[in-house]
Amino acid sequence: MPRTPLARPRRSSSGRLHEVAAGALLLCTTLIAYSPALNGGLLWDDDRHLTNPGLRSLHGLWRIWFEFGATQQYYPLLHSAFWVEHRLWGDAMLGYHLTNVVLHALSAYLLVRIVKYLGLPGAWLAGFLFALGPVCVEAVAWVSEQKSTLSAVFYLASALCYLHFDQSRRRTQYFLALALFVLALASKTVTATLPAALLVVLWWQRGRLDWRRDVGPLLPWFALGVSAGAVTTYVERTFVGARGSEFALTFGQRCLVASRALCFYLGKLIWPANLTFIYPRWTVDPAACWQYGFPAAVLALLALLVWLAARHHRRGPLAGFLFFAGTLLPALGFFNVYPFIYSYVADHFQYLASLGVIVPAAAGLSAAARRTQISGGQRTLAAGALVGVLAVLTWRQSGIYENAQTLYRATLARNPDCWLAHNNLGGELLEERGGLTEAISHFEAALRLQPDYPQTYNNLGLALSRVPGRRAEAVPYFETAVRIQPNYAQAQNNLGLALSSLPGRLTESIAHFEAALRTDPDYAQAHNNLGSALSNTPGRLQDAIAEYEAALRIRPDFAEAHYNLANALSETPGRLPEAIAQYREALRLEPDNPQAHNNLGIALSAMPGHLAEAIAEYEAALRIRPDFADAHYNLGLALSRTAGRLPDAISECEAALRINPDFAPARRMLERLRAVR
Repeated sequence: MPRTPLARPRRSSSGRLHEVAAGALLLCTTLIAYSPALNGGLLWDDDRHLTNPGLRSLHGLWRIWFEFGATQQYYPLLHSAFWVEHRLWGDAMLGYHLTNVVLHALSAYLLVRIVKYLGLPGAWLAGFLFALGPVCVEAVAWVSEQKSTLSAVFYLASALCYLHFDQSRRRTQYFLALALFVLALASKTVTATLPAALLVVLWWQRGRLDWRRDVGPLLPWFALGVSAGAVTTYVERTFVGARGSEFALTFGQRCLVASRALCFYLGKLIWPANLTFIYPRWTVDPAACWQYGFPAAVLALLALLVWLAARHHRRGPLAGFLFFAGTLLPALGFFNVYPFIYSYVADHFQYLASLGVIVPAAAGLSAAARRTQISGGQRTLAAGALVGVLAVLTWRQSGIYENAQTLYRATLARNPDCWLAHNNLGGELLEERGGLTEAISHFEAALRLQPDYPQTYNNLGLALSRVPGRRAEAVPYFETAVRIQPNYAQAQNNLGLALSSLPGRLTESIAHFEAALRTDPDYAQAHNNLGSALSNTPGRLQDAIAEYEAALRIRPDFAEAHYNLANALSETPGRLPEAIAQYREALRLEPDNPQAHNNLGIALSAMPGHLAEAIAEYEAALRIRPDFADAHYNLGLALSRTAGRLPDAISECEAALRINPDFAPARRMLERLRAVR
């Protein structure tokens, strides 16, 4: 393999123009290949990664950096990026997807710069192979995986700076590389493998490593990487849930998982067929002899590469394999990561590791082509054909990320026993008009396949609670969810909501809302629901008001909490003006709420001089909901107090009684008005 040249000729203006054109082509091709996913919506845990309402302030940004558990994972730079992106385009998903694709293309360009700096052939081919590799689709098309694309930019920029430092020994380059490495760690800690990867590259270049020159400068990097990895391991176990029986593997079983995963990833990289969002979870059985074929294959490949390096001085393939396996190490099963509960492998795990295969492959293909009689134009055409095939495959694969339903249906087509896909597809159908029956069937399928997953019990409970007459059936499913996972805030909240609708169980519901808030103090919906339960408890109205106010501090645009707070304030002596302000804010956020218009009318009618405004609110309620008997009655009452409007008042009372013949107040008022007439 060629070594790094000590001096490089300065690029001409035509060379710079060629590079700009190639870079633009790289970006455009990548955007086109990922275009089917650009308008994709939220997938799976995107809503837990994107900045939640409680973190959108400057204080929330402080919490992102200094409070474990404030975000889904402790990757503060990633979540700071999401924080900024939310400021730029809010909930518009196009911005997040474009950011991911641009970051991916930038990583591909940095890869080109590194390969050129190392003096290897096929730099642009390597960049295009990485940019358009189908196995990268999961990391790029899934917004949550911005941690992969963002960290890759800092990882590769750090590597390039360090390689410059290795030649110049300039301290400024060293500290710039170190700073970029820290930023990479703050985006995703799989980048902790960078110092080991740099040592592999230096060994490939020189055939040996010098302790003082090569290893010494990277010792602080190793310390930082180990520390960041320890923090991530703690967060995964404590806050994400990477613990329990699903992770109880012996060291031997973990070795079997690791060797099989290496073979799996290498196979998918070379032949990217049947790529799946969630692959089947392997059964790891040390008694099954065939499973030892994977470690045997890995050891045989390693022995071959060592032999090539030792006997034929061809260190490149071995260096590539060491980079590939070393970068995958955090995801090979030796460390617990939450996704192992449903699969030991995922395409995004090999996002950076794939470079260990892509770069040697591109260099080898380019070198082999140059040794043939093929002309430069023919070589370019062949490379273009290869890149074109990959672009088509990536375009097709990114199409399944167009929306969550498409993704989960594609997953079930390739992995029918994927209980998580059944659960998640059910969750999507639950929010779709007419999808309730199918959602219930998917939740039931998920529970047959995995009877210990609390989220599925919670989801099935939600589905049943939306079926008329089946709310009581939902309660045991919520109870099972919180029994399996007592700190499951959403299930505690849902259980409280279900109990609050059952006679005599209001006190129990309050206890479950409070349990949800102990786990997640920023759970605005639980504050609102607790407020509603307290407002129905004698003597607890002021406590209810405090809960509504807490919900609105967390989520100022929470229309339901504004409405509920207005109702509570309207029942509190001397606070009617505040109630009116809250009703108006609720209607600003949700103008088509007939009940809010009606209640605002009631509040206004109690304020001297506001009767005309009250009439306008009742009329607004009836435009939205013409069969609203209470609004007809209230409008009739207001009109009866308005000079010359007695016939209209009678007409409104009659309308209320046509809708609800048993509406006694409307009947009494109608009789009184007719008597006056």
